[in-house]
Amino acid sequence: MSLAALMLTGLTGCDTRQKYQATYFDMFDSVIRVTAYCDSEAEWESQSQALHDDLMRYHQLFDNYQSYDGVTNLYTLNAGAGGDAVAVDDDLFALLQEGKEMYVLTDGRCNIAAGAVLSLWHDAREAEVPSLPDDAALQEAARHCSMDDLILDETAKTVRLADPEMSIDAGSLAKGWAIEAAAKAAEARGLTSALIDAGSNIRAIGTHADGSPWVAGVTAPWDEDSASLIEVPLASEQSLVTSADTQRYFEVDGVRYSHLIDLETLYPARYFRSVSVLCSDGGLGDALSTGLYCMPLEEGQPLVDSLDGVEAIWYSADGQTVVRTDGFPS
Repeated sequence: MSLAALMLTGLTGCDTRQKYQATYFDMFDSVIRVTAYCDSEAEWESQSQALHDDLMRYHQLFDNYQSYDGVTNLYTLNAGAGGDAVAVDDDLFALLQEGKEMYVLTDGRCNIAAGAVLSLWHDAREAEVPSLPDDAALQEAARHCSMDDLILDETAKTVRLADPEMSIDAGSLAKGWAIEAAAKAAEARGLTSALIDAGSNIRAIGTHADGSPWVAGVTAPWDEDSASLIEVPLASEQSLVTSADTQRYFEVDGVRYSHLIDLETLYPARYFRSVSVLCSDGGLGDALSTGLYCMPLEEGQPLVDSLDGVEAIWYSADGQTVVRTDGFPS
């Protein structure tokens, strides 16, 4: 396990819990930092190990790039596309169900069945010399992204990919879903005060030991000195999720391309530099931030306004405009 743990500052007053921190380097292509208050080092070690194990299990289940011994995961399903239905773990089945729901909610902007297109962009981005995918290849791949070809049998808990050329890529949903599920499991084990920070996905458990809320931050993507930082207090079980072009991007001929693909154009979305979603479900927040990034504001803002307990902030592509819902902190 790639984990660094450190006991931080003690507390004064009647609360005797200590502050601990762990960093996980081996999941979801992210650095995941956990800060928590626990009664003892033994409690912290137990909680941090269990949290890491849960996240690693989800990482392996939702990985569409490699297989793992004894695990039926997205890679397994993609390799068997066009074949028979496959029995899967309840959690993988639940993720795919939510993927279908998010497809409807975002009018197709968040589409976990679009792996055929997304893989072309992944390969282009990760090449030694980045380039753009061939247009004809993109158009052909787009013919194999139908959500109708992702067939789920809820009774048997089986999955079938009806199109042999399709593949599932749950990157728009998986990390937020996994962090949410792992946080709920930690709460069930008795963890009452923690912050899980995976960079673009942040999830609060309870409050600081002194009762003050955990705080996340949103900064304008064009502001390198962080002068535009917005502090976002997080209620217990609340998540802040961001989709942006600030980290996962590449350049070709001086043009910057995001990793977030607009499936209507088959090219990286250019509506915004960054979109952040504040809500009480990290999986929903992950999918929504992707969907909102890939649709114009005149569609995205009414969508957010229609959802209870969801707030958002948009940073425009031209670096000039910031739009937030009424309940997003300023």
